[in-house]
Amino acid sequence: FPISTYNKLWADAQESLDVLLQGEREVKPIKDHVTAFKALATSYIKYVQVFRNLDTAYEQIVHPQKRLAIRQVLEGVMGRILELKNDMVTLENSEYHYFDDILQDLKLLPEHIEIPIPKYFIKENRKVLQEREKLLAEILVNAGFQTQEPVKSMDFEEAIKMIQVAERARQGRLRATFMKQIYLEEKRERQAKLQGKTGPNPDDAVACIQKIWRGYIQCKKTEKIGEEEMIFLGMVSDNNLENIKYYNSAIQIFTVSTSMLRAREVNTLRGEVQQRHENDYQKALVHTKDTLKQTEGLDIKESLQDQIRQCFIECRNIIGKFPDYPTEEAGGSTATFSQKTPHQVDEELTAKEEAALQKKPKKDKEKEKEKEKGKGKEKKKEEKQKTEKKEEGWKMAPSNFLPVMEEGSSQYNAVWNNRDEGWNFLQERDPELIKQEKREEVEKEIRVQVDEVMRQEVKNLKLVVDKEQSDEQKKGKKIEKVRFPRISELSLVHRTIDSLYKELAERGLLIKAKTVNLSDYVGKYSYLGTALRQADVEPMPSLSDVRQLIALYGILPLGSQAVHEKAPLVKAMLLAGPAGVGKKMLVHAICTETGANLFNLSASNIAGKYPGSSGLQMMLHLVYKVAKQLQPSVVWIGDAEKTFYKKVPKAEKEIDPKRLKRILPTFLKLLKAEDRVLLVGTTRRPFDADLRPFCKVYQKIILIPRPDYASRFGKYFKSPSLIITILWKHIIMQNGGVVTKTLNLSCLAKLSDGFTQGHIFQSVQTVLSERRMLQMTKKPLRAVEFMTSLARQDPVYKEEEETFK
Repeated sequence: FPISTYNKLWADAQESLDVLLQGEREVKPIKDHVTAFKALATSYIKYVQVFRNLDTAYEQIVHPQKRLAIRQVLEGVMGRILELKNDMVTLENSEYHYFDDILQDLKLLPEHIEIPIPKYFIKENRKVLQEREKLLAEILVNAGFQTQEPVKSMDFEEAIKMIQVAERARQGRLRATFMKQIYLEEKRERQAKLQGKTGPNPDDAVACIQKIWRGYIQCKKTEKIGEEEMIFLGMVSDNNLENIKYYNSAIQIFTVSTSMLRAREVNTLRGEVQQRHENDYQKALVHTKDTLKQTEGLDIKESLQDQIRQCFIECRNIIGKFPDYPTEEAGGSTATFSQKTPHQVDEELTAKEEAALQKKPKKDKEKEKEKEKGKGKEKKKEEKQKTEKKEEGWKMAPSNFLPVMEEGSSQYNAVWNNRDEGWNFLQERDPELIKQEKREEVEKEIRVQVDEVMRQEVKNLKLVVDKEQSDEQKKGKKIEKVRFPRISELSLVHRTIDSLYKELAERGLLIKAKTVNLSDYVGKYSYLGTALRQADVEPMPSLSDVRQLIALYGILPLGSQAVHEKAPLVKAMLLAGPAGVGKKMLVHAICTETGANLFNLSASNIAGKYPGSSGLQMMLHLVYKVAKQLQPSVVWIGDAEKTFYKKVPKAEKEIDPKRLKRILPTFLKLLKAEDRVLLVGTTRRPFDADLRPFCKVYQKIILIPRPDYASRFGKYFKSPSLIITILWKHIIMQNGGVVTKTLNLSCLAKLSDGFTQGHIFQSVQTVLSERRMLQMTKKPLRAVEFMTSLARQDPVYKEEEETFK
């Protein structure tokens, strides 16, 4: 039963999370650097596994209240993963980390630490994104940036003629096939008459059958020897061999099995059920709240008023006067009277009076002396703290997400663990839980109203009984400071976001992102990272490591508001690598996976737009306002080194590539934790830039290498029954090609050493023309065809790649 399956998956994830949280509470300082990193990496891997299980459970479970509970924990786990990654970066001083030895100890595969992209990033905002996409397409077509093919209307007579032509062609093909069969039969009869009544020689027929049979048997024997060799080497298990053969052949001939189609249908139906249950849940929330207000609202109001009056009377009897009523900012009656006794209230008041008496005005000289003494003490404290840290060793930084996870875990144990749901087969909303939730909400709203009434009542009692004036009457009104906006802000005050959005799109600063998923950036995990680092050799990162960093720094924070606000803030990121390694593709992948807007502020794109310093400020203010309002957003700067040129080349002086150099740091300062806006730069020549300001702007610098042999050809198991090939096979199949045994992928992978993904993609597109695609069935692809087009391109040599390090 699938519901119990995913409930069990959720329960297992919560159990693993409880173990991790218990370990977080008992963290002790670690002196050894290697041990500290191993502890961090182990926690990171275990949190990733919990994240994967929770993400699967959230996608599959249809119960709306369970999904809310999972969502809270899921976002907390996401944020904790980002915090652990930040701790590893500060500990190792490197963005790339290698866990092959830890994976071996935990008996895990590399795909077990692959960061999944939650589907709800797009699913929950699908309608908004579709409307925005239509609006952008219309603007781009009207501005002339895109051409729309005109839809020709067809008359009724033209439609009938087209159908007649197609039908007559079909009948002609059938007649031609029938006539061909008649012709072949007549030909066979004529040959039989010429040869005589004896017919063909039986010996020749037997020799032909033997030849075909012996060839078939020899092929099978050779195939079996190869399989036994793979099993002996441990590269393929005996149990999974038949499944691997089946799936490999299925992938090669591009057939979609009925089970895959059924799985897609089930996913679609599940999404509809989730949406229907969510709508019913939202309606039930409103209805239950209104019902509780009508039935229990008056009783709650009276009981609260009686409780507050009784508390004030007791305080008056003890301290001789009525205490001050707490303000709304302090929490009103909730913060004070519901949790404290009159004696505690009296102690608070006396403490406040003593503190006020101690704050007497001092002389200026005494203040200066105290400041100097304070500075000296602070320096001594800092030095002491540094020495203590060195002696104690490394300790894990405090987390902002531990309270969130602990709250979610306690909610699961209190509400959902071992809950009897035999009555709720359809997994619809639970009305009792809704009542509990809304009763607290109604009580809070009524308490606010009661506080306003009781605050006025206390003021009147003070005037009548204690004869005291309120603080407002004594102090009077405060004068508020007025901030005058800048000219650029004033010009945009009366403009709508839609008009600003349209202006940026018409100017070419807001562009349409290509539909590319992060999973399309294929590449394999590096298994030698730890061994190389132990030998004091810095390994070149793999494409799998790059994919992980893009998910951690770009997609997860932009996709979730709760994660972005509390996680370590990454405002800017630089993708550096040779031409053709997929830097722009990764930028588009971030936008696709999060539904983000894409702004292009490359030096070549902003040349001649918004001239002058005031125009530049206006442009960035436009981008900032639209990006913030329609977040998430990605601001892309292509050829980022041009903005920080040491010396501008003569050919580029006209476009003024250094326009953004001074204003970019100011733009980044405006971005806050609640703004899901990310600046992404791409560069293929970072060494041409002035590195000091360049590195100050871009907080994270990610090196993107060319693909290694494992990524070009290697295979890994995603599941026990499915084999996935990398790069060459992926690109050939993506462009409509069919991979057969005649195509030597190992040879292609070996000979394409030094070439990037862009080179391979261009080579495949050159070979797979329309004419070649039609010949595919009779003439399978061969490696020689790709080598001709690949040899015309210049590879990336090791010397060039080493310069990026």
